[in-house]
Amino acid sequence: MANKSLASLQTKHLLINGEWVETEEYTELRSPYSDEVIAHIAKATKTEADQAIEAALQTRKVMAKMPAYQRAEILENLVSLLQERSEEAAEIIALEAAKPIATARGEVIRTIETYKFAAEEAKRIHGETLPLDAARGGVNRLAYTVREPLGVIGAITPFNFPMNLVAHKVGPAIATGNTIVLKPAAQTPLSSYFIAELLLEAGLPAGAINVITGDGREVGDQIVTDNRVKMITFTGSPAVGIGIKSRAGLKRVTLELGSNAAVIIDSGVDLDKVVSRCVSGAFSNQGQVCISLQRAYVHENLYDEFVSKIVKETKKLVIGDPLHEETDVSALISSKDVERTLSWIEEAKRQGAKVATGGEAQGNILLPTILTEAEPNQKVSCNEVFAPILVVDKVKSVDEAIEKVNDSRFGLQAGIYTNDISTALYAADELYVGGVMINDIPTFRVDNMPYGGVKESGNGREGLKYAVEEMTEMKLVVWNRN
Repeated sequence: MANKSLASLQTKHLLINGEWVETEEYTELRSPYSDEVIAHIAKATKTEADQAIEAALQTRKVMAKMPAYQRAEILENLVSLLQERSEEAAEIIALEAAKPIATARGEVIRTIETYKFAAEEAKRIHGETLPLDAARGGVNRLAYTVREPLGVIGAITPFNFPMNLVAHKVGPAIATGNTIVLKPAAQTPLSSYFIAELLLEAGLPAGAINVITGDGREVGDQIVTDNRVKMITFTGSPAVGIGIKSRAGLKRVTLELGSNAAVIIDSGVDLDKVVSRCVSGAFSNQGQVCISLQRAYVHENLYDEFVSKIVKETKKLVIGDPLHEETDVSALISSKDVERTLSWIEEAKRQGAKVATGGEAQGNILLPTILTEAEPNQKVSCNEVFAPILVVDKVKSVDEAIEKVNDSRFGLQAGIYTNDISTALYAADELYVGGVMINDIPTFRVDNMPYGGVKESGNGREGLKYAVEEMTEMKLVVWNRN
C-alpha cells in the first residue's frame, strides 16, 4: 500500500495545449485525513484560463473532423491504460479525497466502465430521416438530421468522485468530438491530472483537453462567462450552480446540484434486507454523495425495529485512515465541514432531536450519525448535509411519506421499499424527483442510466447517451428533389 509519499514530492503544473505550464503561484494540497502536505498545485490566473480556452478553441476543428472510430479508439486506449494503473488511481483518490481505499477502488472500476460506455457511444451518434411529405408542403423533399459537436466544453467538477464525475464530462465530450477545459475541485486535482496524462498517452490531440487549477471565482468565472465556451457542465452546490446559470448567458448549461435524498419504508417490508443498504447509502464516502441517503421515512409499524437495527449496524463501521484496507468511514473533505455539520447536529438537538448514535467528531472524522425526532425545517433535514448523517422519521402511511419527500427544494432521486406493486407504481408517479428507485435506496446509480434532478437539484442529464445529447447540436438538412 502506498502512503503519502505517492504525491508528497509532486508539483503539478497546468495542462494547456498538450504542455505542462508553470505558474507564478502554487498552493499546498493537504490530506483531509492527516492535514499533511501531499502536493503543490499550480494556481492559474485569468491569463492561463484564457490560454486554455484558446487552445481548446483552436483544436475544436481537429476533434470535430476526427472519425468516430478514432474517438472511440482513444477512449478504448484510455480504458486499457487505466486498467493497468487502477491501483495507483485508487490510491490517488484515497489520498487526496480521504475516500476509504476499498471505496476508491470501486470508483476506479466505475470510471473504467464510464469511459467504456463513452467509447461505445462515440460509434452511435446519429440523426434520423424525416417524412416531410406528411405535410402538404413537404412533398418531394428529403430531410434528415445530424448531431454536431458544440465546440469548447467547460467542465467544473467536485471532490467527492474526483475520477468518475470527471469521466462523466470528459468521456462524452471526447465521444462527441468536442474539446474540454477542465477545472477540477481544489481539493482533488491529482485525479484529473492523472487522467489527462493518460489521455495524452492514449492519443488525444494536444489542446483537446486542458486542465487548469485555481480560484473558482477567478478561473471558474472566466470559463463560465467566456463566449468561446459553448457549454458548461457543472457538478457541485446549488448556490454555485445557480450563479453559473445566471452568468453563462446563452451557452448550454448542465447542472447536477445535489439533494437531501430520501427513502420510504412501507409496512411489511423485511428490514433485514433493507438496513444494510441504508447504512451503505447513508455513510459510504462519509455521506459526501449527491444522492446519499439523508432522510428515512419509516412506517410506524416498523419504526422502532428499524431504528434499533440500523443503529446496531452503523456501530459496526470501522473508522480511520482511508489507506487502511478495513476502513469504512474516514475524514470529511475539510475541517470547516466538520464544524458545520456538528453545528447542525447541535441545532437539531436544541430543538428536540435525539442522537441515536454518533453526533461527535474524531479529528476531521464525523462519526456516523443517526438522528430521530428531527423537525423538517432543521438544517439536517431540509439542507444537503453532505456528511454521514441520517435523519429517521416515523410516518403513518406512504402518502404521508411522499408528501414529506416532496416537501423539499431538492429532487434528485428517491427510493421506496414496499411489497405492494400498486404502492410502488403510485410512488413512482407521485414522487417529484429525477429518479425513483423501487426496493432500493436513492443512492443507487450505474453510469449508463440517465442521472439528474428537478428543482434545485439541477437541470439536464448525465449518463453517457444522455450527455451525448446535451453536448451536441441537432442540425436539419432538407433536399429539394423537384
